[in-house]
Amino acid sequence: MKKFGIDLTLDLKKFNCMSKNIFKHEFNIPKRDKSFRLNQNPKLLWFTGLSGSGKSTLSCKLEKKLFDNNFFTTSLDGDNLRFGLCNDLSFDEDDRKENIRRVSEVSKLFIDAGFIVCASFIAPLQKQRNDIKKIVGSENYIEIFVSTPLEICEKRDTKGLYKKARSGEIKNFTGIHSVYEEPENPDIKIDTSDRDIEECVDYLFKKIKNKLLLNS
Repeated sequence: MKKFGIDLTLDLKKFNCMSKNIFKHEFNIPKRDKSFRLNQNPKLLWFTGLSGSGKSTLSCKLEKKLFDNNFFTTSLDGDNLRFGLCNDLSFDEDDRKENIRRVSEVSKLFIDAGFIVCASFIAPLQKQRNDIKKIVGSENYIEIFVSTPLEICEKRDTKGLYKKARSGEIKNFTGIHSVYEEPENPDIKIDTSDRDIEECVDYLFKKIKNKLLLNS
């Protein structure tokens, strides 16, 4: 197998050999104790939708509202992680899958620490979102589908990505060249095209608040 022109076959064989000598370590402080200390139910709030739908804006502002209401939170954003944890990944199909897998594993670590995670990623395929749920646990996963229509997202084109996709400068762009599968049964569905952002955030907060309270 090659990536970036480098043969990784030997490295993979070495990893498979090493994995036989890896054992899961059990820590002294269970997740439930951390949840009690923080007085909240740790969850992953996964915002999915097309580029330009309002995912990142909603995620950021909802985290701020949660923080202002004494919840312990953190945010994970697709672009930000591409600067660090995932800066070795391209945008081909396999690497996009790996990107989501890494984000899911990081989210699980934060959940185990008792935090509420706001994650904003397109995750265009239903299978990807099902895999996220498996990694973090279905009981810890709240899916928020930002259903803003393609024509509105493209009209906004806040990052100029649709223009580049239409001109051929960007390949495999979700919604233009590659499919976006709408969530089958999202926990929350919201369209930002006919509501202002503060109204959307207030709506989301009311929908999820009780799920995040420890004794609800």
